[in-house]
Amino acid sequence: MKRQAKGMKRQAKLTSKGQITVPRDIRRRLGVRAGDKLEFEDKGDGVQVKAVRDGSVFEKYAGIGNPGIGSGRKAIQKWIREIRGHEDDE
Repeated sequence: MKRQAKGMKRQAKLTSKGQITVPRDIRRRLGVRAGDKLEFEDKGDGVQVKAVRDGSVFEKYAGIGNPGIGSGRKAIQKWIREIRGHEDDE
């Protein structure tokens, strides 16, 4: 992928419904996909666009690669005790 220089200008056409298509390289830089929200902030001399993050960007990866292990500190400690061969005292 060709890296865009910082400050490079991009254009998009506004539809009659007020919609725009955000250029692919900008979507990738913002880390957004269809259905994600964008925030527009008026800075006086221009408008800044940011991706809206409702939670942790890593939340969707929680538990990947750990089948059978519950989430949270207690579940992980229980799993560690089990693999070490300790009896579960709780």
